[in-house]
Amino acid sequence: MIFLGKSSTMRSSSKIWNFFHRKLGDKIQLQSISTSIRNVMSGDEKDTDSKDDNLRDRSVGDLLNESTSQPFSETRVDEYPSDISDSLAEYNKWRRVQGNHAFRPRVDPRQTSIFLFPGQGSQFVGMGRKLLPYPNVRDMYDAASNILGYDLLSLCLNGPKEDLMKTAYCQPAMFVTSLAAVEKLKEESPKEVENCIATAGFSVGEYAALVFAGAMSFEDALEVVKLRAQRMQEVSELLPSGMMTVFCSPETRLGLACKAAQEYCVKKLFIAEPVCRIANYLYSSCKVIAGNAEALQFIETHAKEFGIKRVKHLPVSGAFHTEIMRSVAEDIGDILHRMEIQHPMISVHSNVTSKRYSTSKSIVLNLKRQVYKPVLWEQTLHVMYSRDQGMEFPNTWEMGPGQQLGTLLRVVNKKAHAHYNCVEV
Repeated sequence: MIFLGKSSTMRSSSKIWNFFHRKLGDKIQLQSISTSIRNVMSGDEKDTDSKDDNLRDRSVGDLLNESTSQPFSETRVDEYPSDISDSLAEYNKWRRVQGNHAFRPRVDPRQTSIFLFPGQGSQFVGMGRKLLPYPNVRDMYDAASNILGYDLLSLCLNGPKEDLMKTAYCQPAMFVTSLAAVEKLKEESPKEVENCIATAGFSVGEYAALVFAGAMSFEDALEVVKLRAQRMQEVSELLPSGMMTVFCSPETRLGLACKAAQEYCVKKLFIAEPVCRIANYLYSSCKVIAGNAEALQFIETHAKEFGIKRVKHLPVSGAFHTEIMRSVAEDIGDILHRMEIQHPMISVHSNVTSKRYSTSKSIVLNLKRQVYKPVLWEQTLHVMYSRDQGMEFPNTWEMGPGQQLGTLLRVVNKKAHAHYNCVEV
């Protein structure tokens, strides 16, 4: 499917995928929390600072009412119904109609396939080793190394792990390894590749999905991924920030928790314009929040008061998919506007909207927005896999390291997961 030749110059994008292309015809409520949080916010300790004095007898609810930072409600829209804890009926109603946004060819779904491309976090030292015996794979890594300026295959196979975990190196490694996995599947099950009707990728995985669908060339997409990864790494090093998985229940007040954390940073730590928001929608009771390190620490410390079951910090260096990354979007936009973006030959679902891309212009717009907007993965899975009762499901293939996307699919749609497969890399 990809043939790059032995020279250092890759073939044009129209030839790279020629084989494949021929085959395709809480509602936020202000309330007093617990005395423990009130004490933190109001400051029980002796302090002569007049600002602290003004905080002493105020609850979190008071502070939220007087908010000067961005209201959390501005980041809540109707497309995130799983964040509405008191309206299960509304959520189920929304979920049932999501299939209207997907492409449903008039063929037996069991004869079709969907490809999911993973994002940062699934990488491991040794990935790619099981792909090397297949045609074109080494050429892909060689071509990528020429673009990146370092030996990507050696990094994937041998590490060191500390380097592979860095955003600047991890994202290109995930991108290339995921597309190399397509080469393996093409040899072992060519019909699955030929009959793919839709694809999506998690965060940086969306670039692999767009290349597979013919919207971008391998070279161009890797150039963008290289810049994206470097800039995200640089921004992360300027500000203590991070990401944290949050496990919720129907009683969880995650919106209020994020808002209170922002207010704590503003009123108590005097941090200007702190960030704390949902960055990844994984499934109804699990989300990833991101923002200033101090805000995440506040939520971890007071998780029980907000009804949060447990939290887990992610091994990433920055608050990806939040406003902290907005400056990266401008750089991505500059390079994308110089590239030729085609309309995808199959459906590609956007992280930003969960819907299919309709124009090449929308690809440029949403790839820019993707770095500072939340990944709507739960919503995307509902769009791609919602079916009337009794309907069959397509085969799903996870194309790249790990099986994390398969795990999420099992939680969101168990029947669809019964047809899940992964390509070992």
